[in-house]
Order: sequence, then C-alpha cells, then structure tokens
Amino acid sequence: MIVDKNYGLWILLRETALPLGILALWDFVVVILYQVFHQEWMEQPSLPISLMGSALALFLGVRNNAAYARWWEGRSLWGLITNNSRSFAREAATLLGGRPDLARAMAAYPYLLRTALSGTEQGPDAKRLLSPDMYARVMSRNNKPNALLYEIGLGVAEEVAIKNIDGAVHGTVDRILSDLANAQGGLERIKNTPLPVQYSVLPLLVVHLFCIVLPLSTVQTLGWITPLGSSLVGFLFQALDKSGRDLQEPFVPSKHALPMLTMSRNIEIDLLQPIGDAVGGPIPASRGVQP
Repeated sequence: MIVDKNYGLWILLRETALPLGILALWDFVVVILYQVFHQEWMEQPSLPISLMGSALALFLGVRNNAAYARWWEGRSLWGLITNNSRSFAREAATLLGGRPDLARAMAAYPYLLRTALSGTEQGPDAKRLLSPDMYARVMSRNNKPNALLYEIGLGVAEEVAIKNIDGAVHGTVDRILSDLANAQGGLERIKNTPLPVQYSVLPLLVVHLFCIVLPLSTVQTLGWITPLGSSLVGFLFQALDKSGRDLQEPFVPSKHALPMLTMSRNIEIDLLQPIGDAVGGPIPASRGVQP
C-alpha cells in the first residue's frame, strides 16, 4: 500500500522504465527511418491510432475500476475485522468479566487471517499469543482463522456457563464472532475469485501493440520530437495498465498490497494494552513489501 505519494510515483516510474525504454528506442528507430531514409511506407494515417487509443483508454478504465473495487472492498472488510476485534475485547472484559486469554486469542486472529490470504508462511505471532493447546488445535485445521474463531466461541460459551451469564449477553458477543466470520468470508471470496484472465493479459498486449504503432502515426507531424510525444503517451498507458494489475491482487505481497501486517499489529496493540500486556510500537505501512 502506497502512502507517500512521491514514493508511489517513483515506484511507478521504476516499474515501467524497462518497457518504456524499449519503446523509446523504437521511437528513435522510426524517426531515423522516416527523417533520414525517407521510408514512405511509414506514412500511416493518424485516425485509426486515435480510435484505437480511445478504445484502449476506455477498456483500461473499466479494468482499473474493477481492480480498485476489489482492493477497496478488501480494505473495507479489514476495517470490519479491526472494529469487531476491538468490540470483542471490550465486551470480553465488561460483559464476560475478564478472560484476557480470549483477548490474546482475538489478537492472534488477524495474523492467521493475513497469512491465509497472502499464502505466506505462518510467523511467530500467533504462537506467542495463543496457549500451547489452543495453538496446536488451530494449526491442525485447514482453515486456521476460522478454527480460531471456533475456539474463541467455545471459550465464550464456557465462561457463560461458569458465570451463569444471561443469554442475551452471550448473543451479543456471539454476534461479533459472526460478523468476523462474515468479513473473513468476504476476504476469502476476493482471494478465490480473481478477475478474468482477459483483464490481465489482453490490456498488457494491446498497450504494447499501441505503443509500437503510435510513432508510425505521429512521426509525420512531430518529426524529430516524436520520441518525446510518443514516450509521454506510452508512459500514460503503461502506468494505467500497471496500476490496474497491481490493484487487482490486494493480498499478494507487494508494495501495492493491503498493509495486512500493519493492520494486524495495530489490532494487537489495541487489544492487549487495556489488559496490561506489554506491546511494542506499530509497523509503518508506507514503505516496503507487506508480507
């Protein structure tokens, strides 16, 4: 996730530098062939390339909107994870009368969810927050975040039975766990339902084809400054395509992914500070790859 705007622009320039450099070299070849060797076959009409550029811009706009919708939905669902985790810890302390172990287990939940979504290896965070028995049971299941919610639900039910807590209170706490499960289901849907492959492959191919044909249609008008004009237009389309491809996979570890590690750490701090556990500082989200 890019927070620093200047840093984000630098990343975009760096990631498009190679194809843009190749296309700029091609622009120079076109200019030399036309201006020096007077190749008449290069005098192509400009109207078709204008129509092609307009259609390509519309297509990229549709794809990028769909990609951003996936990215933003993922961020919104992580917001629900954050809010409901805080609510659970508060109600575990006020309505259930304590149970700091449940607050620690809830603090481990976003770490398990993060690794399940990103496909990365499980780090030490869940192990240090869970009891050995609970950790062993959770890690033996296929869907580890859901297994942890199940274990937390059993802990809530046990506390309700021991303290003879009113059923309405139990229902209030259990509703938070259901909301967490619903948010997790939404995140899993995004992960398991990628955009059609045409949204990834076709724009990339058409953008490159457009950038190859573009100087053939502009060299008659721009002459020796064709590389400048063609490169600027080419960068625009390259940037649009790269932005869409980055946003369509919000959980894949990259500089453009959702900062799930940062959000997980913030949830841990919010849940453990009220029960008196020692916690460190947050993890910045503005720089580097979020694993």
